[in-house]
Amino acid sequence: MIYKKVIFVGRRGTCREPMAMALLQRAFDRCPVEVCARGLVVLFSEPMNPKAEEVLAVNGIFLQDYRASQLSQEDFSDDTLVITFHQDMKEKVMELEGAKNVYVLTELTGDELEIIDPYGGELLQYEICMETLGNSIRKLASTL
Repeated sequence: MIYKKVIFVGRRGTCREPMAMALLQRAFDRCPVEVCARGLVVLFSEPMNPKAEEVLAVNGIFLQDYRASQLSQEDFSDDTLVITFHQDMKEKVMELEGAKNVYVLTELTGDELEIIDPYGGELLQYEICMETLGNSIRKLASTL
């Protein structure tokens, strides 16, 4: 299946999701695939987590004016791939009307360990998350 859109989904859409989005956008620099991030529980549009933003900046990636947005029924389509970071979130997304093409990142990359949420942790945890995400996103980009 060829996807025209990839959506990374987490609870808030402010941490791993924009990090993964930015990494895949960079990997798809010359490929016409729309990559975005969504949250499952976005009560108001928040900016990216400052530590996630800092880790991206250290790696030369800058997301201008990123704001979290809610995953909605309109996000699902036959040519959209929806990616979560753990099985529990996949199950929650699958409960939404119209949900399709929803996978845990590790299902697509063959990695054994799910990407740990660094939210609320020290900067080092965000750096480890970024490194782990980078490895998984490279694998994902090569399979897509």
